[in-house]
Amino acid sequence: MDTLIKLPGFVDVHVHLREPGATQKEDFSTGTKAAIAGGYTQVLDMPNNNPPTLDKAALDNKIKLATGKIWSDLGFNFGASENSTKYFDQVKKDVFGLKVYMNSTTGNLVITERKKLDLIFRSWQGPLPIMVHAENTLGIAISLAQKYKKKLHVCHMVADQIEMITKAKKSGLQITCEVCPHHLFLTRDDQKSLGTLAMMKPPLLTKAEQDKLWANINKIDMISTDHAHHTLEEKKDKRDVKFGVPGLETTLPLMLNAVFDGKLSLAKLINMLSTKARETFMLPEQPNTYVLVDLTKVYKIKDKKLFTKCNWTPFENMEGRGEIKKVVLRGKTVFSNGSFNTSPSGKIIKPRV
Repeated sequence: MDTLIKLPGFVDVHVHLREPGATQKEDFSTGTKAAIAGGYTQVLDMPNNNPPTLDKAALDNKIKLATGKIWSDLGFNFGASENSTKYFDQVKKDVFGLKVYMNSTTGNLVITERKKLDLIFRSWQGPLPIMVHAENTLGIAISLAQKYKKKLHVCHMVADQIEMITKAKKSGLQITCEVCPHHLFLTRDDQKSLGTLAMMKPPLLTKAEQDKLWANINKIDMISTDHAHHTLEEKKDKRDVKFGVPGLETTLPLMLNAVFDGKLSLAKLINMLSTKARETFMLPEQPNTYVLVDLTKVYKIKDKKLFTKCNWTPFENMEGRGEIKKVVLRGKTVFSNGSFNTSPSGKIIKPRV
């Protein structure tokens, strides 16, 4: 394997950039800076902001807030509620997916009533996926997707969902899934040292469950960071536990270590970080866009070197491999040797529909 490799720009279809409503944690500028520093040239923002992205006005406001200050390209996912169905036709060409929260997490978008879920699945339009946060409710999501012939994307999958997803694929359902680095590299044992920093939804897995994810890595379509950051003070507040961890800048070094350990091939990693997401979510082309990585660099991950506003990582002191030497976006070098070289040049993107 060459020591200096040229990789396509990475894609993350599942990030939380916290703007509007919680910009003390992250905003569109700092979040997309973190994306570029991690090799991500396209990211898709989730809808559970305050206010949530449940209507055309909220979506338009996000676009307005982000325009002119983003470093990577940025697209948006729409939120599902009983009332947001009336806007599906208005936004279907502007968003990359519909996010349905079927289990509790950050925000107030949880939907558990079968009647409401039925309405949402039936009403979603176009060729883009319904994205589900479905921990113990994945069977319901699959049955509704089959019933209404919708594409389904399983967010932050866990080990006990592998068989169900595999069976659904064999049945002909257009279903994809993503796995998060924190489920691949941290376990419940790490909660002893990390404390509330390790709190997330879905929660960390046992070592046996994690081993099952790695054993089935070739059945998993994508890696998404679920970049869901909070300030260190918020994360350490045991009276009001905040779920989620940052991940945009730490995913590549962790995954390249896994490649060198023989857990997956470099070709599979590229597919998971870029190719499959671009196909599934109909992302626009990014001509002359790439990431140059030095594979000889092995180092300890440090929170002091991060660009994310929250300035911490649960992977502190874990070994990483691969230093990003350069990120080129549409022919322009936007990041090299740890520094940003230009003004923000990311674009608001829409799907190829």
